[in-house]
Amino acid sequence: MAGAPARRFLFEGRPREARPDETLLAAIARGGLPTLQRSIRYHRPRAPICGIGQCTGCLVRVNGRPNVRACRYQPQEGDRVVTENAWPSARFDVLGALDFVFPSGVDTLRGFRRPAWATGLYQRVVRRLAGYGAAPAPAPAGTPAPAVRRTAEVVVIGGGASGAAAAARLVTSGRSVLVVDRSLAPPSIPGADLLDRTTVTFLPPRRSPDEPFVLLGFDELGRGIEVRARVAIVATGAYDGMLLFGGNDRPGVLTADGALALTRPGGEPPFRRGIVLGGGARAEEVLAELGHRVDAVVAPGAIHPELVRRASELEIPLYPRTLVRSASGRGRVRRLRLQARGGGAEFSLACDAVILAHRRLPTPQLFFQAGARMEWRSGTGAYYPLTDPAGETSVPGLFAVGETTGALAGDAAASGGIAADAILGRREGVLSRSTGVAREGPHELEGYYRELLRGPRPGRWVACPCEDVLLEEIESAHRLGYRGIEVIKRYSGVGTGLCQGRYCLPDALLVLSLLEGRAPPEVGYITQRPPLAPTPLGAFASLDGTAPTGDM
Repeated sequence: MAGAPARRFLFEGRPREARPDETLLAAIARGGLPTLQRSIRYHRPRAPICGIGQCTGCLVRVNGRPNVRACRYQPQEGDRVVTENAWPSARFDVLGALDFVFPSGVDTLRGFRRPAWATGLYQRVVRRLAGYGAAPAPAPAGTPAPAVRRTAEVVVIGGGASGAAAAARLVTSGRSVLVVDRSLAPPSIPGADLLDRTTVTFLPPRRSPDEPFVLLGFDELGRGIEVRARVAIVATGAYDGMLLFGGNDRPGVLTADGALALTRPGGEPPFRRGIVLGGGARAEEVLAELGHRVDAVVAPGAIHPELVRRASELEIPLYPRTLVRSASGRGRVRRLRLQARGGGAEFSLACDAVILAHRRLPTPQLFFQAGARMEWRSGTGAYYPLTDPAGETSVPGLFAVGETTGALAGDAAASGGIAADAILGRREGVLSRSTGVAREGPHELEGYYRELLRGPRPGRWVACPCEDVLLEEIESAHRLGYRGIEVIKRYSGVGTGLCQGRYCLPDALLVLSLLEGRAPPEVGYITQRPPLAPTPLGAFASLDGTAPTGDM
């Protein structure tokens, strides 16, 4: 794409330009982290959080199409892009007054019932607060994009290090391999078929090992995708989790994924004074790339010696075993309020970004949907698929590789090769596999949250950014006698947003385990209902019986 012309588009009526291969979000964020929408219940300002297509912080409307993830869309010449869920603009939204009118939250389940004469008005207000943007504009007349159907011996979901290693080894052995990858720049694996920019989910679970896996989904063009394969390898990797504190949904709070994704090679991040939250390898990665824009490192627990060394070289102050009380600031984060654990004095640090690099989590949703047995691991405080040493799950023919199994990043490619050998019938010599993630013991955040929740709680503690569910709503449900994450989900809405619980359930499980006095696995997990990601109805409608192509 070298030498390709810039693509001109309109953002909120103003001309912008996108460089070759640049996403819409990258083009908009060149001047700083933008506020692109308002939250659906309290109309709080929202900005990008993850930068990798997992959260809901960068949803915009493109040419009348709602809820386009700006981080996964490359603008075309003449595009018209506007923000949504705000009036008159995302920077100044009249309905933002709800954030002040209802300081204790809006009870959309039991409230708005008195006086009876105002019921109609209440219902209109609740409906206005219950969705993401407006319905899509009428599509132009023409032939819809045809559906895509593929069959293969092996489908690999995820083209990262582990998925690419597995696919390459299988192709070398003469197997028919299809790689499905969500990224805009997937790897090239000679000999493997590729469906790029594609999101899929298992539908439905197999009734017998003789049946092929069936996956349905869509690509960025809105085409319906159907994949059939006898063996499936899930290599969906891991992502950086959220953290509970006051104002944790404010613009400027973003994950390490987001901070790194929004920094072009050789470019600058969309912030000047960042504070990194985390004491391990992920925080060290952030310092290695963005250390010149980091003012401090704050960790819930101890800080790893390698991170100490890196921070010392950059003359960045360290704050181990520190509680994060709140982030303050209107347009974006301006200050972080902290307190040393064990009852230490409170203090604050100025900043314009809070980078969450404390907890690397797997993406387990596909395994839940496929019916695989799962296990809780305390090392990260998350669910992982239960596998044999070769990576095969309790569902015959379904393999897990890479970080989604708990493997460390450096061992990801090796786990892909082990799974490929098992599929090829070479299981001899595979006696054990190091997962890298501890199974037993308490998670570091359990003690952290126990101490944090006992103290003052300034600001709004948003447990579910997608649905604007507050931490106090979860606590209220517990006081009313509701138990278990599935029941709490149905009462409060936590975990029901567009991210499917990626950024709220891990912390909600830890908090509920403290409230209920039982281990997180006993708190359970929410029922996974496909599709995994919001899917255009037209994508499913286009699957009209066209014969699949490829080899089974």
